[in-house]
Amino acid sequence: MKDKIRRGGGRNPAKTDVIHGKNDVGAKQVDDTSFTVKIQGAGVESFELQVHGFWLVQDALMSMLSRNEVCPRSNLSLAFANAPLDPLAELQSLKGLKPGAIIRLVEDPYTNSLARLHLARVVELLRASGPHDALREGRSPSLLETLTHQTAGADPSSPTGKSLKRSLSNTKTDSTNQDAALPEYLLPGSTERPLMPLMPPSSQPETPSYLKDLCLSCWNPPPGHRKLQGDFLYISVVTMEGKRCDITSCPKGFFLNRSTEDVFDPRPAQSSAVYHCFTELLCHISPAFKKTLTTIKNRPQLPPTEVMPTSYYTLSWLGPHGASRTHKNTFSRLGVDEQASPDWNEELQAARDLSQGSLEERLQRDRAVLQVNSAFVKVVMQGAETVVDGFVEPANGNPEDPAFLWGGLFMSQGAASAVFGGERGRRAAQRLELKGVQAYSELEGLEGLHTLPTAIVDYRGVRMSAQGLAPGLEGTDQEQEKDQEQDRETSQASRGLLYGVNAGPQESPHRRRLLVHLAQAAKCLALQRHVVVAPSGYKVPLFTPADSQGLLGADGRFYILDVFRCFPADANFCPGAEAESQIVTREEERKEGEEGDEEKKSCIEESWPENYHADSGFPKSFPHSLCRLRPELVQAFIQHKHCQFTHRVRETLDENGGFEECATACDSRATNAVRAACKEVGSCSDIIFEMRLNPNVFSPGVTFPSSERASVNQQERLLKEAAALIVTHQIPEFVEHCLQNYEAPMDGASLKLELHQRGINLRYLGHVVKAINQSEQKENLRHILRLVVGEVFIRSTRRLFNSFLQGVDVASLCAAISHFLCCLLVPHFTPAHVGEETKKKSKRRARVSEASESTPWSTLTGPELWNLVCQDVAETYNISDSLGSGPNHLVEQYGLQKLSLLREFCLKTGVQLRLRDYYLDNMNKAPIGPDDIVNIFPVVKHVDMTTVDASKAFRAARNFIQKGVLDQAHEHLKEASYLFGRVCDDLHPEACHCHSLLARVAFLQGKAAEARSVQLKAVVISERVLGFDHPNTIQQYTLLAVYMYAGGETALAQKCLLRARLLLLTVHGEDHPYTATVDSCLGLVLTGEQTGLFLKNALRLNTSFFGATDLHTALSQHLVAQWMCSKGDYRSAMTHEKEALTAFTSLFGEDHAQTSCSKEFLCTITKQAVQVERSLRQAGADSTEQTVECLTPSSVTSLEQMVLVTGIKKLTQGSRFQEYKQRHLERKAAALKELGLRFPGELLASATVKAGEKSSDKETGCGKEAEDGGSPAVENNSERQPEQSVDEVSVMGAAAVSVNGHGVEPAEQNKHEEKTENREEGDRATEVKMVNGESEVRAEGEETESSVEKEVKSSTANGEIEPEATSEEMKSDEKDGDTKATPSALKSKGTWADVVSKSSLVNGAGHSDTAVNGVADKVTENGVAEE
Repeated sequence: MKDKIRRGGGRNPAKTDVIHGKNDVGAKQVDDTSFTVKIQGAGVESFELQVHGFWLVQDALMSMLSRNEVCPRSNLSLAFANAPLDPLAELQSLKGLKPGAIIRLVEDPYTNSLARLHLARVVELLRASGPHDALREGRSPSLLETLTHQTAGADPSSPTGKSLKRSLSNTKTDSTNQDAALPEYLLPGSTERPLMPLMPPSSQPETPSYLKDLCLSCWNPPPGHRKLQGDFLYISVVTMEGKRCDITSCPKGFFLNRSTEDVFDPRPAQSSAVYHCFTELLCHISPAFKKTLTTIKNRPQLPPTEVMPTSYYTLSWLGPHGASRTHKNTFSRLGVDEQASPDWNEELQAARDLSQGSLEERLQRDRAVLQVNSAFVKVVMQGAETVVDGFVEPANGNPEDPAFLWGGLFMSQGAASAVFGGERGRRAAQRLELKGVQAYSELEGLEGLHTLPTAIVDYRGVRMSAQGLAPGLEGTDQEQEKDQEQDRETSQASRGLLYGVNAGPQESPHRRRLLVHLAQAAKCLALQRHVVVAPSGYKVPLFTPADSQGLLGADGRFYILDVFRCFPADANFCPGAEAESQIVTREEERKEGEEGDEEKKSCIEESWPENYHADSGFPKSFPHSLCRLRPELVQAFIQHKHCQFTHRVRETLDENGGFEECATACDSRATNAVRAACKEVGSCSDIIFEMRLNPNVFSPGVTFPSSERASVNQQERLLKEAAALIVTHQIPEFVEHCLQNYEAPMDGASLKLELHQRGINLRYLGHVVKAINQSEQKENLRHILRLVVGEVFIRSTRRLFNSFLQGVDVASLCAAISHFLCCLLVPHFTPAHVGEETKKKSKRRARVSEASESTPWSTLTGPELWNLVCQDVAETYNISDSLGSGPNHLVEQYGLQKLSLLREFCLKTGVQLRLRDYYLDNMNKAPIGPDDIVNIFPVVKHVDMTTVDASKAFRAARNFIQKGVLDQAHEHLKEASYLFGRVCDDLHPEACHCHSLLARVAFLQGKAAEARSVQLKAVVISERVLGFDHPNTIQQYTLLAVYMYAGGETALAQKCLLRARLLLLTVHGEDHPYTATVDSCLGLVLTGEQTGLFLKNALRLNTSFFGATDLHTALSQHLVAQWMCSKGDYRSAMTHEKEALTAFTSLFGEDHAQTSCSKEFLCTITKQAVQVERSLRQAGADSTEQTVECLTPSSVTSLEQMVLVTGIKKLTQGSRFQEYKQRHLERKAAALKELGLRFPGELLASATVKAGEKSSDKETGCGKEAEDGGSPAVENNSERQPEQSVDEVSVMGAAAVSVNGHGVEPAEQNKHEEKTENREEGDRATEVKMVNGESEVRAEGEETESSVEKEVKSSTANGEIEPEATSEEMKSDEKDGDTKATPSALKSKGTWADVVSKSSLVNGAGHSDTAVNGVADKVTENGVAEE
C-alpha cells in the first residue's frame, strides 16, 4: 500500500484520449505528445502500443498488462536500450525514445506476495463475471450491455471502450421487433410489479470449463527446509483430462513437482521447465486448457467502467435466483486474498502529505487518498462481519463497551450514555463523529491538522465505529520518568495532549501551532472562539466543542479527535434551553442583580418568531440530546443574516442622506451604519459582517464563565433564529420546489438528499408531512407525501428491526428476518402462517418450525409490530394518526407500494432477497420464506474523498453553461471527465453527473454520436456506483433513449425507455411526475395503439400534478392532438390542441412563437377536419371505403419534442421577456445618450424586431409540418450552430439541479477574473455590431448601470441553484454595460437581460439585494424586473 502511495497509485492511460482542446487548469495536451512504440520480450509476440509523452513508465506498463498479448502475465518491468527504466520516470524524459522505438518486457523474480497477486490475476482472467456474479457478491450490477446486446469488440479510441456505431443491418433487424406487443405489466394502469424482468439474462456466453479443480495443495505451507530453497506455495490442479498435478511457486515462477496425494516430493518433475506465467504451465499440462484459454482471451471485452472495481460498495437488494446452485467457486480454496493488516492511519496521512505543487501531483495525491480510503472501507466491512459473527474476542474485556482490534482497525460500539439519550444517543454520536471528520477533512489549505480514518457500519442490527489506530502520543518513557516530579498538567503536555478541556493550562510552541490550525478551521466552519469552565475550575479558551481533543502524535502530526458536536445545536429540540443558563453562578456573579436576568429573558422571548410555538410546536423534546444543525443550514442561515445586514445598512444610509452622500462624506455615518447593522444581526465583529456560531451552547454538561454571559445570550438568540429558519423558510421552499420540478424525488435516498441539501434534518419529516397537509396544493404533492410517510415508516421499522435481531441466534436468522418482513407487510399476520406452510414441506422443516416457535422472535405478530412502529413514529416524528391500522392503510391512503417499502427496508438494513416475483397481498400464506433471504450485508457510511481539480473544472463548466457559452462549457466538461478518470476511473457519483451534462451539451451542439457514447458511460457509472435501480439511473436511461433515437436506433431507444419505466414502477409506482416524461417519450417512439395509451397517461399525470395551464400539460395536450391527427380523429385533436393553445397563451402571451405555432397547428387541424368531413359527405353511401388522410409527424419532429419533454431544451418564458428586453434597451440608450455616446435608433429597432422574430418553430416541434401534411420543417440537431443560447437550449435540468436532485454548488472560482474583466472592459472603445438580430455595445469611459441593472440581482446560497434561477432569470454575463461578443451570447434572447452581480464577502454570503438560496427578491417568476 505504501508503494502505491509513493507512486501516486498510477493512472488509467485509457482516459487520456477523452480530453481535447484547451486545458484551463494545466493538464497536458494529449494529441501533441502521443506516439507509437514497439513492445517485445517476456515470451510474447511483438506488438505496437500508442503511448503519451507525459505518461510515467508504470502507466505504460499498466497499459501493456491489459493487452490480450500480455494478459495475464504480471511482475514485469520495462527496459530500453538494455537499461531498466525507472517506474516513476516520464516517457518524454527518456533520451532516445522516439516513435518506432523498441521497449522490452523483462520478467522480474517473484516474492511470496507477488506470487499470490499473480495467481489472483489468473483467477480474475478465468472468471467470466456477469450481472448475476455481482448480485452474488451483493454489488449492484450493470445491465446496459445485457439490455442492448452490444457485444462488439472494444474500440480503444472510444471513451466508453465500445464500438460507438452499430451496423445498419443490426439496426434494421432490431426495428422489426419494435411493433411487438409490450408486456402487460409495462402498460399504463397495470398493478403487477414483477421482479424477474429487472435482471434480464446475460448476453455473454457461458463460461467454458477449463479445470476441474484448482486449490492449495494439502502439503502447503512448505516446510522450513523448502522455504530456505525458495518454495512459496504448493498448488494442486485437476485438469479436464482428469490428470492431477502438484505445482510449486518459486521466485523464478512455477514448475511441476513430484508430489502426489500420498507422497510429498517437492523436487521438480522430469523434463519440467520453470514458467514465469502460471497459465503457460497449465497450457503445457492440459491441451484442453490451452484451447479454452484462447477462447477466453478472444471473448468480447467490456468497457473499463463495467469491469473495474468500484471504490466503494454499492449494495444490491436482490440476489441471484438460485443462490445455492451458483455458489460453487473453483478458486475459493486458493487463498490468494489473504493480506497483512496495514497501519491505516499512516497510510492515509502519507497519502495526504503527498506534494500538491502541480496538477499531476495533485491528481496522484487524490488518487492515492481515494485508494487508501477505499481499501480502508473494504476492510471495515470485513471487520464488521468478523466481529459481529463472533470470530474476534474483545480487547478490553468490558461487556458494556467492548472494543476490538482486527485488520489494523479499532472497532467499538461506544458506551450508551444517559446524557446523550441511551442507545439512540450512542448511534447519533457515531454518526455525528463521522460528519465532523468529513467537515475537517474537506478543509482546503489546512494540511497541518489531521483526522483519523473513520467509518461506521451497521451489520445484523449492530452499529460499530471503526477507526485507524491512533499514533502514540509524543514523548518517550524516559522523558516521562524525568517529568515524574512535575505536576499532572505538565505530564499530560509532555505526553502530547495539547488542547481540550482536560489538557490543563500549558504553553509550548507545539500548542501555539495547533491553536493556529484550529483557529483557521474554526473560521472555515463558522465556529466562534469562546471560553468554558473545565471540571477543575480553569477557564479554557476553545475553537471546537468541549469534547474535542487536540494532540501531537508520535509521528509529529497534529490530530483533532472527538468532533461529534462540532456543529451547532438545534434549538428546536432543546426544550429546557431557557431554564439552563449554563452560566457559572457564584456569589460575586449573583451580585450583578436582576437586570441581567430580565435582559436575558427579554432576549429569549425575542429570539423566536411571533406565535412560533403555537404554529410549529417547537421547541420540543427528542429521544436523544444530540440534535445538531447541518452545515448546509448553517450556510443558509449565514446568507439569510447577510441579507438582513445589507438591508439594515441600506436603510440606515437612506435615513442619513443616502448611500452616495454617506460614502463620499468624510464623517462616521457609514461606519456607524455598519456597526449598528453588525450589532443587530449578531456579527462577531463590529466592523465587518462575520457570523460565527458557538457549538457548546445548548450542550448539556458545558458551563461558561460570567464573562461569557452576553456572548452566550447572543448565541442562544442566533441558534434559535437558525432553528426557526428550517421551519419558516427551508421546508416551505422544499415544498415549493417539489411543486415545480418534474424530476422530484422518487425514493427515500433521493428524498433524503433533497432535504439535506437544504439543511433539513430527517427528524423534521413529521413537520414536512404537516406542511404538505396544510398546503392548498396537497393533491399536487401526493407523491412527496407518499415518500415522506414511507420514509418515516421504514426508518422507524429499521430501529425496531435492529433490536429485534439482538434476540435471534445465528441459526435462525433467515427464518427470523422473513418472519419480521411478513409481520410488517401482511395485515394481521400471525406465526401460524409460517408453521402451517413449513410443515407441508418436510418433517425436518416441521421440526425446525416447532423449535422456532418457542423462541421469543417467533411470537411476534403483525398487529404487535405495527403498534410498536406507530409508537416509534409518534415519539420521533410527532405523527400519531398517519399510519393507520396496518400496511393496507398506507396503500389505500397514500398509494404506497409494498414492493417499494420492501426495497427501502432491504437497502437500509443490508438484507438481500432472492430474485423472484413476490405476491405481498397473499393473505393465505407467508409471501416471504426463509429461503428467500439470500444474505445480509454490512451497510457502511464513510468519509467521501473529494476530487478537487475535477470538481473545479466541473463547476467552471456549469458556470459557462449558465452564461450560455456552450463551447467553453464543452471543453471544461471534457477536461473534468478526463480528470475524474485519472483520479477515480470515472466510478464516482459526481463523474456520472459530469458525463451526463457533457452528453447534453454535446447533443445541443449537434454532436449526437458523442452524446450517445458519453451517455452510455453515464448509465454504466450510475448503475454501478449509485445502483441499478437508483432514480438517477432511471433518468440516465431516459436521456440515453433520446440520444439513441437521434441516431436512428429506435429499437434501442424503446428498450431504454421501457427499462426506465420498469425501474420507475418498481421504485415508486406509476403516480409520479417523471412517469409522464417517460410515457411521453414512449408515445413518440412506439407505434400503434400503444402510443395513445402512454400519451394519454402522460397527459393525465401532468394535469393532476401541474394543472391544466402548466407547460408540461400543454406539451402533453399537443402530443395527444398530434397522435389523434395521425389516426384521423381530427375532432378530438382540435379539442386537445385548443387546451394546449389556451395554456401557451396563458404562459407566454399571444405573440410568442410557441403560441403562434399552436395556432397554426390548430388551424391546419381545422382545415383538415373540414376537408375530411366534406369528402365523407360527398362520398355518401361509399363513405366506409374512403381513406382518411392523416397527419403523421416525422422522426425529426418527434426528436425535437422528446428533447423538450425531457428538459434537454427549454422554451423561453413568454413575450414578457421581450418587453423587458425592449425597455432595457431603451434605458441603456438613454444612459449612453447622457454620456454623449451614440446608440443608433435603427439598431434598437432592429434588435427589438428581430428579438421577437428569433424564436423559431424549432422550439415547438410542430412548425409548418402540419401545413405541409407531415413534411419536416424542423432542422436536425446535427445541422445546428455549434453554440446555443441559454434561453433557447437551457440545460437547466443538469446544470442547475443535477440529475435526481443532486445539488450544484455555485461556481465562484472566477470572481477575481470577472472583476478584472470588468475593469478592463470599462476602457474599451465603443463598438456596435449586429449579429443574428442582436446588438453588442461596448462603451468607452465611464461605466454605466441602469436602474434595472441595479434592481435585478441574483445569486446562489446553500450550495444550490434553483431551476427557476437558471431557466427563467436572465443568465447572460453582462457587466458594466458591456455584453461579450461570443456567438452563443449574442444568439441568446437573454443577452441584454443578465444583470447578475457578484460580491466577495465573509462566509460566502451573497449580494445585499439577493434573497436566500438563490431566489431573487427583485425578479418575478417570469424573469421580469419589477420597476
